[in-house]
Amino acid sequence: MTADEPTYLDGNAAAGALREVFAVDLTTAIGQCAGCGDSGVFAEARLYLDAPGMVARCKVCDDVLVRVVSTPRDTYLDFRGLTYLRIPNVSS
Repeated sequence: MTADEPTYLDGNAAAGALREVFAVDLTTAIGQCAGCGDSGVFAEARLYLDAPGMVARCKVCDDVLVRVVSTPRDTYLDFRGLTYLRIPNVSS
């Protein structure tokens, strides 16, 4: 490899790993609220379904953790309210 060659791949290289991650039950994943720092299983979040989509809020500070909106053509995922979402490996 020369210095002129890129050291990265395009996003298509993540397809297999992402397919494995999103094939699991995310309610058992551990997440941390970006607002207050509380962490716990996603199943403990307060879920609101009376919006155009689904909104999950922190059980401690009520900040938005996750938004999921589905349209006839696409699904939008917004995880910006989480500093991380730790998902156990299925093969473990």
